[in-house]
Amino acid sequence: MAEVAFARSGDVHIAYRVVGDGPIDLVFVQGSSTHLDVYWDQPSFRHYCERLAEFSRLILFDKRGMGMSERVPETVPLDVRMDDIRAVMDAVDSTSAAVMGESEGGPLAMLFAAAHPERTRALILQGAEVRERRDADWPWGEATVEEHEAAIALIPTRWGQGESIKAIAPSTLRDPSFPAIQAWWGKVQRNSGTPASLEAFSRMAFEIDVRSVVPSIRVPALVMHAAGDQVCHVEQGRWLAQYLPGAKYVERPTDDHVAWFEPEPVLAEIREFLTGSREAEAPDRVLVTVLFTDIVASTERATHMGDARWRALLDAHNAAVRAELTRFRGREIDTAGDGFLAAFDSPARAIRAAKAIGESVRRLGLEVRAGVHTGEVDVLPNGDLAGISVHVGARVAALARPGEVLVSSSVRDLVAGSGFEFINRGMHSLKGVEEDRLLFAVA
Repeated sequence: MAEVAFARSGDVHIAYRVVGDGPIDLVFVQGSSTHLDVYWDQPSFRHYCERLAEFSRLILFDKRGMGMSERVPETVPLDVRMDDIRAVMDAVDSTSAAVMGESEGGPLAMLFAAAHPERTRALILQGAEVRERRDADWPWGEATVEEHEAAIALIPTRWGQGESIKAIAPSTLRDPSFPAIQAWWGKVQRNSGTPASLEAFSRMAFEIDVRSVVPSIRVPALVMHAAGDQVCHVEQGRWLAQYLPGAKYVERPTDDHVAWFEPEPVLAEIREFLTGSREAEAPDRVLVTVLFTDIVASTERATHMGDARWRALLDAHNAAVRAELTRFRGREIDTAGDGFLAAFDSPARAIRAAKAIGESVRRLGLEVRAGVHTGEVDVLPNGDLAGISVHVGARVAALARPGEVLVSSSVRDLVAGSGFEFINRGMHSLKGVEEDRLLFAVA
């Protein structure tokens, strides 16, 4: 995954990120609150994007005034924000892309498709709005003028609490980790903008009406909408299906406004629409040892040291980890923040690499925790790993003590006779994994 970069759109810098290198460019225009880095912290959203990137070059961006993009002092109309899509496409040398609009990003995607058909190979609308204002002329809007003003008045006291995730994704209420999901959504809100900027954005979005634009769109289109959508009424999706020329309409039997938490049906529809094939290419399934590492108390260290010094130390840490991975023939799979995921064909080498990494970074004044697990994984076409064994490895690492290498029983069994000594850490329930696992610390 590429780091965040910036495209220039007029006098404004737009933050963007590219995921994957598939044959089809797919620009993802998200809704009203985004932050490229904070969004990536959510496993469900990240998984959704990584699955899209199996068959596309996925292009994500923060709209101007939002997230990591440049703050702007005034409300920006739809036609000006539309040009930010073009600027990001130019920055990544994309001459033509499928454009996917989600929620409030729908009108922006629709306007771009209508204005730039030569650069839009397809249009995908997921829970897309047509018009927010509800009145006699449009009974399916989100709110009347009075209701909208009442909601605006509550923004300063409610912003950043994450309460709206209950309407955006009601399915998460059944998830045992819902408090963490709500906390994450609150963090997205706080990092995407301020209460004042949200108020300005909300007033602008409330006036959007793309009904006159839709009939002029002349690109292949896929419209998907949840039957029980609590944010954008399903009749808005049905209206699009009727008036968007030649559109394919798929109504999802769910209440979730967004698709990230229950993604498989939506991913299948998008894949078929863009590639002609509903099923993914069968991945290779192999036995792999995964190693996860992360720095202990990294947030506190970063706060204490300041951005510049912490960045320098993190670069030194990354170089040390990569040197040991090379030495022990590990393959770097992913780097997220201050952690690494690597794959080995030998559990013994994975343990030795983990111990060597701990010793190397200790010389930098850092401590890492490490987790090692061996199991079957899916090797995706882009080289990434997927499957329950990857999740087990991550959970094992999360339970390791500072400076400790913690392994699963499968690793302990496979390295019998290799000279390692282990300390029994007992049975543990791993989040998201059905069976309890017996874990051991490397002595």
